[in-house]
Amino acid sequence: MKIVVAMSGGVDSSVAAALLAEQGHEVIGLSMQLYDQSASQTSFGSCCSLDDLYDARRVATAIGIPHYILNFEREFEEQVVSNFIQEYASGRTPIPCARCNSDLKFATLAERATGFGAEAVATGHYARTDRDPLTGMVRLKRGVDRAKDQAYFLFSLTQAQLARAIFPVGDVSKDVVREYARRYNLAVADKPDSQEICFVPDNDYASFISKRAPGVAIAGAIVDEQGRTVGTHEGIHRFTVGQRKGLGLASSPDGAPRYVLALRPVDHQVVVGPKVALERTTLTASGVNWILGRPDGPLRVTAQIRHRHQPAPATVSAVDSATGSRAELTFDAPQTAITPGQAVVFYDDDVVLGGGWID
Repeated sequence: MKIVVAMSGGVDSSVAAALLAEQGHEVIGLSMQLYDQSASQTSFGSCCSLDDLYDARRVATAIGIPHYILNFEREFEEQVVSNFIQEYASGRTPIPCARCNSDLKFATLAERATGFGAEAVATGHYARTDRDPLTGMVRLKRGVDRAKDQAYFLFSLTQAQLARAIFPVGDVSKDVVREYARRYNLAVADKPDSQEICFVPDNDYASFISKRAPGVAIAGAIVDEQGRTVGTHEGIHRFTVGQRKGLGLASSPDGAPRYVLALRPVDHQVVVGPKVALERTTLTASGVNWILGRPDGPLRVTAQIRHRHQPAPATVSAVDSATGSRAELTFDAPQTAITPGQAVVFYDDDVVLGGGWID
């Protein structure tokens, strides 16, 4: 089979390519150039850099596969960076990795793969797929290594995209991946994982947004639950629901620490209060993707509201019967810091049923 592998220059995608080549597939490595490589390297963060593209090229040479660099600057700016800025300006906390995965790696990249005559697109994500034995639909499943599982970021993939997706490292642990890389003598075997948003230097997203969209940085008041002003801020894009550090506030009169409870972009207000006020049992989500089809009625699931959130029992229902694009979810027990803009993902054990963006 001819397979295109999205090669980021990291150890996971490198091993994915090596494994497929070893299995006898005709593998083509594709890397995404996401910004102007002639610009200063301080323009972006710790991955997607020129060095990463070089690493991907070196790996491709080592395993004997062709490698191409595709210019995705315009797509990345329009679909990921602009959305990131707009979301923060609207008082929401976005997940650019999820946007990048669905809109670039499994949409635009899939289109390019067709041009190479490739039947499938592989990545280094820690996730798995199989076929439902009853319906024949493609199921998206968590990676075996729960500590590295990335299925959460892939909830928006469609059946058409999943049918062409291959995740070669989803069945093994990170330690095993590094062992494979050493066995293949890949130079990236011990390369550290990137922990930052790739296009934000030093993970300072507030400064990045202020420079790219100066109009967002509008000062305002920090208020308590009763609307009393307790401080000031330099822009709501500097805050996220559940945040405690960096508020510049003293504790409340009863000595309890204050947390961000809500952001009001229209009034340029940051609402703070006690941690207990962050607890909620319900949420609504928009842009919902039901991977295995829209449920006819309430569905028992476990749900995650953040990548590292412990899956919690809940009941989810599809709403807006004409489109099925929204959902209402009720947790069995209160959850802390349900944050607008983050993804809520629904699971049946290891199987991802779908997900959407928290309102």
